[in-house]
Amino acid sequence: MLTCKEQVARSSDYLDGQLTFRERLMVRHHLMFCPNCRRFIRQMRLMQATLKLMPEEPVSDADDLATRLAAERLKGQ
Repeated sequence: MLTCKEQVARSSDYLDGQLTFRERLMVRHHLMFCPNCRRFIRQMRLMQATLKLMPEEPVSDADDLATRLAAERLKGQ
């Protein structure tokens, strides 16, 4: 079984679908037994989703952006 440190090192590749079948199985096996790493993966997924919602151009009103992102997050729950 992977250690938590090894799991964290593979997290980005896991979420991006860049691991081999065997590596994915090892990651999933670790996640079955480690609530801390499951929480870490959930946080990484949330961060990825938030970054996808961010506009590429600079935003003139950060408050409007924060409100819109919060509304999008609530819709996804």
